This record gives sequence, C-alpha cells and structure tokens, in this order.
Amino acid sequence: MPESTPAAFDREMGCTADELRAWLPGAAGDHPLTVRAGEADIAIGAGQLRLAWQPLPPRRIALLTMPRLAVQFRFEGVGDDARSAFMRRFDLYTQRGGG
Repeated sequence: MPESTPAAFDREMGCTADELRAWLPGAAGDHPLTVRAGEADIAIGAGQLRLAWQPLPPRRIALLTMPRLAVQFRFEGVGDDARSAFMRRFDLYTQRGGG
C-alpha cells in the first residue's frame, strides 16, 4: 500500500526560491496555480495546497555550497489519495538529477 501523505508537513528543499518558483508550474501539472512572494496556492479538486517558503542559510560541505529552502505544505480539503498522487508528481518534478 502506498505511503499516506499528511495534510500538513514541513520540508527542507535543496534549491533557491527562484528555482522553486520556476518548477511550480510543471510540478502543479494541470492544477491551477497562483504564486505570490514566498507562497503559492495550487487548486486540487475542491481543495487546495498552500505552500509557503523561506530561504535558510546554505549548507556547506568542504568547498560545496548547497542552497536550502524551508517549505511548508498545507493541504485543505484534499483527500489522502489526491494528496499522495499530487506529491508523487511534485517530488518527481522537483528532484535534482544525479546518479
């Protein structure tokens, strides 16, 4: 059975705010998207996902510097199956290449 997606959770993402904003239209797919400074709403059926983000200090490992973004996910009126389906697409679309 697929893992359940909670209605509210926080995540640290290895990207800049500009990168996240650029990824959001593709990650949202056919779902209507409204983006504002530091936040976005994605309509999912009769409900929505509210995203809010804030830059964090970059992670440094030796000479490597990785941007970090604190992202809040808040689903409102979206059932578990729809949340899980949306997050599968979101995660695939926003993951960085490698390997």
